[in-house]
Amino acid sequence: MVKPWITLILSSMLLIAMSLVHGIDQDPLAVEEWFKNLPTMTQKQTHLHFYLHDLVSGTSPTAMRVAQSTITSTSPTAFGFLAMADDKLTTGPEPNSTVVGQAQGIYGSACLEESGLLMTMNLVFTGGDYNGSTLSLLGRNAVFHPYREMPIVGGSGVFRMARGVATAKTHEFNLTSGDAVVEYNVMVVHY
Repeated sequence: MVKPWITLILSSMLLIAMSLVHGIDQDPLAVEEWFKNLPTMTQKQTHLHFYLHDLVSGTSPTAMRVAQSTITSTSPTAFGFLAMADDKLTTGPEPNSTVVGQAQGIYGSACLEESGLLMTMNLVFTGGDYNGSTLSLLGRNAVFHPYREMPIVGGSGVFRMARGVATAKTHEFNLTSGDAVVEYNVMVVHY
């Protein structure tokens, strides 16, 4: 029989390890303390650069159509389609580049005149200084424009109360498969 104090020690070690892995304490009391200290904190500016791999084809797609309207199949812009994504974020455009996170969320065609997506994505970072932290992106992505600017409307972990801008540029788009690799530069202000 396991002694109660061994269980307590192992549980404590696990909790400490989990908080270290995520980089910032997300316990409600710790968050409350963080907000109490907010007036004395200094704003930081962070620049992130990564590639998003949106794979809609093949045996392991990372984005899948989950809904469409009655006119999606006849619309030149696929108006009304909705996709759920769990796309890799990597340091380079190559599929085997180091993974730094995931883009998890929804995007859909929201424009009748041109290919314009409404994107609601959580950028979930899984390594380094930002491990366990997120940024929330919400905005319009006119996918065939050379550069697209979308707002960062919030964040968690080290990016609590973040705000900023993400710019996207298509690095590669396969017209046949629909797969895309998109370069992102993200500038955020946070505490």
